[in-house]
Amino acid sequence: MNATSDPMDTPSSAGSTWVIGDVQGCAQALRALLALPELSAPDARYWFAGDLVNRGPDSLGALRLIMSLGDRARSILGNHDLHLLAVAAGVRRPGKSDTFHDILEAPDADALIDWLRHRPLMIRAHGHLMVHAGILPAWTLDQAQRLAGEIETALRGPDWRAAMADMYGEEPRQWDDALQGPDRMRVIVNALTRMRMCTPDGAMDFHHKGPPDQDSELRPWFTLRDPRADGETIVFGHWSTLGLHIDEHRICLDTGCVWGRALTALRLGDRHCVQQSCTLCR
Repeated sequence: MNATSDPMDTPSSAGSTWVIGDVQGCAQALRALLALPELSAPDARYWFAGDLVNRGPDSLGALRLIMSLGDRARSILGNHDLHLLAVAAGVRRPGKSDTFHDILEAPDADALIDWLRHRPLMIRAHGHLMVHAGILPAWTLDQAQRLAGEIETALRGPDWRAAMADMYGEEPRQWDDALQGPDRMRVIVNALTRMRMCTPDGAMDFHHKGPPDQDSELRPWFTLRDPRADGETIVFGHWSTLGLHIDEHRICLDTGCVWGRALTALRLGDRHCVQQSCTLCR
C-alpha cells in the first residue's frame, strides 16, 4: 500500500474503522485495547497513526502484534519508526533512550525491517487523511499525498539505506516547490513526521515540544490551514503534550501512552473514543 486510497476501504467500513494513537512499544496496553469488546468485533479494522515502536518496554511485541492483524490493520510511519529504519540502515546510531534493540536482535530482524519500510506515510479514506505529525500550510492535501509518495518510493527501493541518510536535518524549515534532492526529502519527512508548531509564515519549529503557547508567535500547524479548503478531516498523533484534540476538522490521538497516560482509539464513523490505561509503560 502507498499514500493512495485503499480500494478495500468502502464508505460502509468507516463505522468499523478505529484509529489508534502512538503505541511506541507499549504492546501490553495495545493488547488490552484490542481485546475490548468494541475493538474486538469481527468486522473491526484499525489505522495506526505511526510511532509503532520505541521508548516503550516491548517494541518487538508491539510490531509483531500489529503485523499479525494482517489486512485488518493499516499503519503509517512516524519519526520513531523512521529512526529505527535509520539505525538498521547504519546511518544513525541508537540513542540512550531507544528501546527497539529487541527488534534489531530478533532472528527475523530483516523481515521486520522490510515490513516496516514498506508502510506508507499517509492514509486517505472515508473523508479522513491520516499522517503522523501534520501537513505543511503551503501544501494542498493532494500535493501532500504526492510528496508522501516520493518518500515511500525511496524507502521501498534498493537504495533505501542511502535515502535514509538524506532524510535527517532541520534545514530547510520551509517548503519551496524548487527544492530538490536531500533538501526536498528533509522538508517532506520533517513535516509529515516531526512538525508541531510553525511560524505564521509556515516555517517549521522543532524546539517547541510542549502544548501550544498563547504567548508565543508560534502556532500549531493545523491552525494555519483552512479546513474549508482541505475538505477532509486530518488525523494525526505525535503531539502528546497536545493530547486528545477533536474538533470538526482535526483530530490528535497521541495521549501519551508511553508516558504512563493512555492509549486512545477513535471510531471514524461516529468519533466514539475508547482509552486503555498505560501505567505499565513507565
